[in-house]
Amino acid sequence: MIISKRMNKIKPSPTLAVSARAKAMKARGIDVIGFGAGEPDFDTPENIKRAAIKAIEDGFTKYTPAGGIEELKKAVCEKFKKDNNLDYDTNEVLISCGAKHCLYNICQALLDEQDEVIIPSPYWVSYPDMVYLAGATPVFIETQEKTGFKITAEDLSAKITSNTKALILNSPSNPTGASYTKDELKQIADVVMDRGITVISDEIYEKIVYDSFEFYSIATVEPGVKNQAIIVNGVSKSYSMTGWRIGYVAGPREIITAMTNIQSQSTSNPTSIAQKASLEALSGPQDFITEMLGAFDKRRKYMVERLNSIPGFSCYNPTGAFYTFPNVSGVFGKKSAKHEIADSSSLAKYLLESSHVAVVAGLGFGADSNIRLSYATSFENIEKGLNRIQKAIEELE
Repeated sequence: MIISKRMNKIKPSPTLAVSARAKAMKARGIDVIGFGAGEPDFDTPENIKRAAIKAIEDGFTKYTPAGGIEELKKAVCEKFKKDNNLDYDTNEVLISCGAKHCLYNICQALLDEQDEVIIPSPYWVSYPDMVYLAGATPVFIETQEKTGFKITAEDLSAKITSNTKALILNSPSNPTGASYTKDELKQIADVVMDRGITVISDEIYEKIVYDSFEFYSIATVEPGVKNQAIIVNGVSKSYSMTGWRIGYVAGPREIITAMTNIQSQSTSNPTSIAQKASLEALSGPQDFITEMLGAFDKRRKYMVERLNSIPGFSCYNPTGAFYTFPNVSGVFGKKSAKHEIADSSSLAKYLLESSHVAVVAGLGFGADSNIRLSYATSFENIEKGLNRIQKAIEELE
């Protein structure tokens, strides 16, 4: 059987691969500390779970419209108005099977062969592959820790060509935790409008920010940029609902219509029960987010401090999301009895095999000098895992 040529460019998700390997080791009785998963360790709030149970009991278990139920779309519109001062009609909103599904639908609806999509690097691992699957080409802008892992308007302008179709912007960012200020977004929006490209804004970590950082959607910072923006969000991170698989996207009616048509021919509707649960998440009490954020902030501060104390590590202090992304190139070239640390992948392998700590190599994020650690796990696990990492690094020669 001959596989399609486009699949030659596609790689399995390294984050999911690390989590799977860690779970397999745990199943064999090995005490593995996992820093790989990009999901909160908190349980889904009770009111959300009750809404799902009620949906089942009420028999809400059939097909819904392919693009999601109207009442959930209305709740999404209300969320955008309340949180972001953005006005959308329900025909400008699509409910999908997670924010990842939203992004995939966008690429399929927006991109053609020869199109280029600008992606700041480090990037979430799936962005380039989604672009490749649409037949288009990712174009990367390298960012540096010293500039907060963020692009500037000048960086963006320099990469735009006659083939540029879109920019993918992720703020707060996975994997770096970098977050753009209103002024920084305003400068980028000016370029987007001047050059006539689309900005795909992944805002899934919108509510997970620290140190009094004020989140802004790029669609709000300049009059008119909303017409060139597609906003992606979801319930997975803010409400600890990763497994429920509900994301949502808002944008110009023509792109939402095209995406809905794609969804109707691929997955059909998102799960009916999960839609009802998501309706409660968006419309119900929001105090859970504050409680979760407080725990994340405590873990973040501890992890950053500990990572910066490890010889050869340098860790940026993230302003959002729940990841640290330390530069570990200071240990490259060192060895143990069975391992030689040449890059992020060999370091990740060494930590997993020698210390039973799962981290994600930075290579998959476009930054081979780094590794990603999630602090969406218990403080006890974080302390235990970092102790193991420090010991493993100190044993290298």
